Amino acid sequence: MSVGFYFDMTRCIGCRACQVVCKDKNRLEVGTLFREVHSFTVGQFPDVTSYSLTASCNHCEDPICLKNCPTGAIYKAADGTVIQDQSKCIGCRMCVMSCPYGQPKYFPEKGVSGKCDGCYGLRQAGGDPACVAGCPNRALEFGDLDELRRKHGSDLNGGAIPVLPSVDETHPNVLIKTKECSLSENYRELNW
Repeated sequence: MSVGFYFDMTRCIGCRACQVVCKDKNRLEVGTLFREVHSFTVGQFPDVTSYSLTASCNHCEDPICLKNCPTGAIYKAADGTVIQDQSKCIGCRMCVMSCPYGQPKYFPEKGVSGKCDGCYGLRQAGGDPACVAGCPNRALEFGDLDELRRKHGSDLNGGAIPVLPSVDETHPNVLIKTKECSLSENYRELNW
């Protein structure tokens, strides 16, 4: 079994509600995010389109953060969720340096790293991850990837879009319903 996120880019308006509720749930300090929303434009005036992308830990099939952790602080739960046990973390930042997606994050005040765990505790209690529950347009879901594919169709992108790193090394467990413009190499990030 593999679990991960489904993201419907056609529903996302870039409001960052998922980012805010994740930050709140995880009590993250200013400047630290486990989920980040970025917006991009494609094209030239007057033919300009845009899209937003929300991303966090992809709970990869072959997580390089797990491979490079010297203490075993990062492991896979029975359902495939990639989890970090901060009590085993020595703050070496190997996970931070090795993740091509910019996860996990280092907490200098604690001397350890941390990352999205797909709100494992909330899910074990029958709830949804905070980002999923907080999305006003229901653009995010989390669950068994085979079930998400059956529910949302087989034409989902597995994270292979130009703004993201190559999926070949880690095989991210993320399914994206893309907007056509997100497949363009000619993109510019909007900086708010």
